[in-house]
Amino acid sequence: MDLVNSKAEDYAKQYTCALDGLLQEIEEYTLAHHRHAQMLSGHVQGKLLEMLSLMLQPKRILEIGTFTGFSALCLAKGLGSDGKLVTLELRAEDAGTAAGYFKKSGLGNRIELLIGDAMEIIPTLTETWDLVFIDADKVNYINYYELTLPSVKKGGWLLADNVLFHGEVLEEKPSGKNAIALQAFNEHVRNDDRVQQALLTVRDGLMLIQKK
Repeated sequence: MDLVNSKAEDYAKQYTCALDGLLQEIEEYTLAHHRHAQMLSGHVQGKLLEMLSLMLQPKRILEIGTFTGFSALCLAKGLGSDGKLVTLELRAEDAGTAAGYFKKSGLGNRIELLIGDAMEIIPTLTETWDLVFIDADKVNYINYYELTLPSVKKGGWLLADNVLFHGEVLEEKPSGKNAIALQAFNEHVRNDDRVQQALLTVRDGLMLIQKK
């Protein structure tokens, strides 16, 4: 299901600031060479992530799901000189691609890339997070949320991507495992009195969550 009219999407891109040269390179490479290129955040959402980070000025960011490094570099734009972004990726090949772009960006000293199962890595992290971006396997969204929320500072933020999942959550009874998992996640957040949230209809759905 196309959630956003293609003409509207093209119009949004036309009136969204251009990505910097490296982000354009990552986008073009991923679209040309990765069989799961649709997982890339893309131009408009990438710029939104960048601007949110610039507004929030986070000192510590956790990203769950690095992919080819595009979203991490968007989020890293808001880090101060003493800021740090930790990003977790299960697939070694994608992590290798991202690591190359991190080095090329000049922001590599502020980005720590950890390879492995996020469910195992997150409990070992000791940081307090200003911002968490969840964009990994959908069936574990609730687990990632519950693992990270206690370590998010009061007033801090979480972003969860793909919460509309190609429109499948709009069905009366979602049937795919990812749509079922994301519907459960959306309900979980809505019923959680520790947070307030807004579901944005950007790209494939982006949940903006603030810890009270």
